[in-house]
Amino acid sequence: MPISRRDFLKTAGAGLGALVLPSARADAAAGPTEAADSFSMLYDTTKCVGCRACQNACKQRSNLPPEFDGDKLYDMPKDLSADTWTIIRLYKGNDGISFVKDQCMHCIEPACVSVCPVVALEKTPTGPVVYHPERCIGCRYCMAACPFGIPKAQWPEPLPLIQKCDFCADRQAQGQEPACSEVCPTGALISGKRGGMLSIAHQRIDENPMYLKHVYGETEAGGTTMLYISHIDFAKLGFPELDDRSLPDITWPYMKAVPWVVVTVATLSTAIYQFTRRREKVKAANGKKPGKEG
Repeated sequence: MPISRRDFLKTAGAGLGALVLPSARADAAAGPTEAADSFSMLYDTTKCVGCRACQNACKQRSNLPPEFDGDKLYDMPKDLSADTWTIIRLYKGNDGISFVKDQCMHCIEPACVSVCPVVALEKTPTGPVVYHPERCIGCRYCMAACPFGIPKAQWPEPLPLIQKCDFCADRQAQGQEPACSEVCPTGALISGKRGGMLSIAHQRIDENPMYLKHVYGETEAGGTTMLYISHIDFAKLGFPELDDRSLPDITWPYMKAVPWVVVTVATLSTAIYQFTRRREKVKAANGKKPGKEG
């Protein structure tokens, strides 16, 4: 559906709204009172066989559409997107091979929550960082602030909102574990209290020399509730190298200082995407291949 004048103005207005609402970001939630008691998951690269049961369970639980391969036969997403909230990647290098699970890290002090001007993102006391689409104005501050590149925009929509893993907060509230960890057949993904997950992680590291002597997420960016242990260097697996400083104290001053830049980019990127999409549809309707003139 091509963007209309009304849709474009709605998008632009949403972006401009972020300028007048910075104080509304507030502290959506103070985060878990005790990080050790917050809900957490531990992923062990040495136990993952790449079956992608977790990836499929996430899609089923969240009613996310498939992203087909080139032959339109299999659900084969290539990256995280608005329709794929977790993905299993394969690493191949001279130091070995490894699967790795990408999803929202659910930081203890999330940068995305701190920069959201309308509290559309919230850190719940139990651990998950959840998203309230009815509050979102499409400014995409969260996308710029997240060091892990997690929030993804619904680009095909006239007003692209945000999608991301919510740590199955609804299942947690009912005493269930996340859909992804529930179906893991090898124990590569387990869940529980963060303190318990850290104890298990360190025990495995101490008992087996194949592991790196590091739990990723224990201190990075002030700590995350998604934790990793690995036999392959984390940087090679695509994890950013972060110190233990909490990101909100770093990101918000910069985001607040340059709101026009962020809003302008967000608004223009939406308009450009929709214009390009409309142009390709018109060419396709006229029997021309998208991206070719004549």
